Amino acid sequence: MRLPSSIFVSVSLFTAETTAALYLSSTYRSAGDQIWQGLTLLFTLVPSVLVQLTLTFIHRDLGRDRPLVLLLHILQLGPIVRCLEAFCIYGSVGRVEEPYVSITRKKQLPRGGQSEEVERQVGQAEGKLFTHRAAFARSSVIQAFLGSAPQLTLQLYICALQQGVSIGRGTLMVISLLSIVYGALRCNILAIKIKYDDYEVDVRPVAYMCIYLWRSFEIASRVVVLVLFSSVLQLWILPVVLLNFIVFFFYPWILFWLSHSPFPENIEKTLTRVGTTIVLCLLTFLYAGINMFCWSAVQVKLCDPDLINKSQNWYRMAVYYVLRFVENASLLLLWFMYKTEVYNFICAPLLVLLLLLAYGIAIFFMLVFYQFCHPCRRLFSSSMTQGLWTCSSLLCLSCNSASPQNRPTGKSPCPPTCKEPANDGAQDTSSDTTDDMPNETTYDMLNDTVCDSPNKVSNSICVGINGDINHSVSCKA
Repeated sequence: MRLPSSIFVSVSLFTAETTAALYLSSTYRSAGDQIWQGLTLLFTLVPSVLVQLTLTFIHRDLGRDRPLVLLLHILQLGPIVRCLEAFCIYGSVGRVEEPYVSITRKKQLPRGGQSEEVERQVGQAEGKLFTHRAAFARSSVIQAFLGSAPQLTLQLYICALQQGVSIGRGTLMVISLLSIVYGALRCNILAIKIKYDDYEVDVRPVAYMCIYLWRSFEIASRVVVLVLFSSVLQLWILPVVLLNFIVFFFYPWILFWLSHSPFPENIEKTLTRVGTTIVLCLLTFLYAGINMFCWSAVQVKLCDPDLINKSQNWYRMAVYYVLRFVENASLLLLWFMYKTEVYNFICAPLLVLLLLLAYGIAIFFMLVFYQFCHPCRRLFSSSMTQGLWTCSSLLCLSCNSASPQNRPTGKSPCPPTCKEPANDGAQDTSSDTTDDMPNETTYDMLNDTVCDSPNKVSNSICVGINGDINHSVSCKA
């Protein structure tokens, strides 16, 4: 059984960031900066409350007689108590004989032939550790993108206005950046384990390093771009942020409405329809917060029983990075046009070039990860290079068809008809939203359901993207 080191890292970052934020808010109060003090506390306490609610919800403490644990969560000490509990469970493994065990089956990744199922026994202590890891993985993502990312943006904005970095502010910014990158890394690993829950997934250190570099360059460059733009055009940063949030918040709901699927009722048995709606709104809010700063490896799909899209969509990823690169370049251009004398001490063209280059480096490491380091790349219906090549071919095809010289001047002899692409690639038929939970364990966890649900949503346009891109146009003369 593995040491619960990920739990220790999550709690350490949470405790360090909260302590540094409380200290920095006290310095703002001493200096009379009540606005900065209020915003610093806001970006500290709100994600802390959400983390406590997440841990309580996943462990289902509301339906159990644990008043002391609930009191510690109210006092914002829940993560520390959960960490101590996890290490106590880890220390007790092997000392007491398990009264019963569960048999789990996992497929091994195919190596030139068909995959084989491997059975192994999972005891009660190991099942509890799975639950703790799953809870802290999700809380790390919440802490990163609803707390650390806004906190880092705020403190960097204050540094740009005051033209200086204090020790307390610099410490908080470093911890916040580490928390964001770690949360993005956990989000990637969660996406892999949920999508390929049937398989025994082993993420190698090279993959971890590639994800770390990818997310570090992507998030750091994005935060600096937002800070530079907001420092010269304060009123225009609000529409930019709101537009991003509104688009990514309502995008899963629009797809759910277009699918005409029934309202999801399997989130939690004890929740009412109102409670389920609140949980789904919080999920899409987190989804919007992630996409504000980086590409979310998990695509929310409300009509799916597991609430995520398990297909590998290269087209959506390509569109996101192209649009985000164009947006960053546009914001930097506006900053360069309206920059004040505050930035006379730096070379503005060089800074713009470095930020765009940093985002390009992030895209490079992302391509390297999906092409060479992804643990389940053998299961892709098409490789990263094939998917991007098809995307570029599709873009050229659409541009050529939309050009004026290619438009017909008279009556069209034959209207083009589109054929629905076939569903390519095998779909994952079972999923478990826990971090490392095997497929058939009997432990009661959040979303611990097994369901066979084929992909019911298919594109009726000429382009079908489900791991790769197919387009066909038939025309009869």
